[in-house]
Amino acid sequence: MTPETLLYALTFPILGVFLGLVYKGVDRRVSARLTSRIGPPIRQPFWDVGKLLLKETVVPKNAVAWIFNAMPIVSFAASMTLLLYIPFGVLKAPLEGYGDLVVILYLLTLQSLAMAIGGFASGSPFSSVGAQREMVLMMSYEMPLATVIVGFAVLYKSFSLTTIASTPVWGVAGPLAAMGVLLLFVALLVVTPAELAKLPFDIAEAETEICEGMLAEYSGRNLALFYLSDAVRGFAMAALEVVLFFPFTLTSILNLNLTGTPYYVVEALWFLFKVMVIYLLAITLVRTSFARFRIEQASRIFWVYVNIIALVGLALVWLGV
Repeated sequence: MTPETLLYALTFPILGVFLGLVYKGVDRRVSARLTSRIGPPIRQPFWDVGKLLLKETVVPKNAVAWIFNAMPIVSFAASMTLLLYIPFGVLKAPLEGYGDLVVILYLLTLQSLAMAIGGFASGSPFSSVGAQREMVLMMSYEMPLATVIVGFAVLYKSFSLTTIASTPVWGVAGPLAAMGVLLLFVALLVVTPAELAKLPFDIAEAETEICEGMLAEYSGRNLALFYLSDAVRGFAMAALEVVLFFPFTLTSILNLNLTGTPYYVVEALWFLFKVMVIYLLAITLVRTSFARFRIEQASRIFWVYVNIIALVGLALVWLGV
């Protein structure tokens, strides 16, 4: 690992936390505007985290204390590690070549699993119901997510995100495979709000039904860690979709002759813009437009419709290679 890559590995997770909170603030502001409200300032998530860190961390009397306190750390560590597998613009991922897409799938699952285990360990009936719902949802949306990853592995003969980002998928796939990639993109867009526990798939946390579900008994530092994990995961999920489906560089589109620092700055800003567009389309617009589904409705959507879309897309990719 070169010194530059090591510096990137140390600084990008910190930058990822900052960007995750900024995108979360933009999401809340845009959602409010879409519903004719003013909404909170973009800096509101930073205030929320600061307030939570100053509050007392309460552990329920009936909780399994060490598991209850460990799960927020596991979730936050998984989200920070996730950033090390995703290229940032034209910069390579620090941990490229170590089963990138496979490990990303595990890390995404680990964060949801940590929240579910924390809910079970809290001893609260609300949290237990929320954890059960989360497990059911995980078994529903992980299948199409894994199908998308397999589709790219079939197309590129590699799980490396850096390899995928260096050669845009639309230039590699033929007409038949391109149709399959488009279906995979649609499937991943539907999976995104469920993976991030956003409306209409926030069934495990339903505030008006089960009082935040898995997070009902969390407070203080522990709740702040889950909050940060959610913010980072939202940014990472949108960045992953950009790397998979829209890795085009601005310099190649506009035929710009840039080198050195201007090149990296322009490409970084272009990457952040693409991530913002995907974030607003896949998360903000969806959660503002739809009411919460029931658990059986969500499961049916993923097991039947989204799975069919993803499997047909995988079949078209396999036939088109």
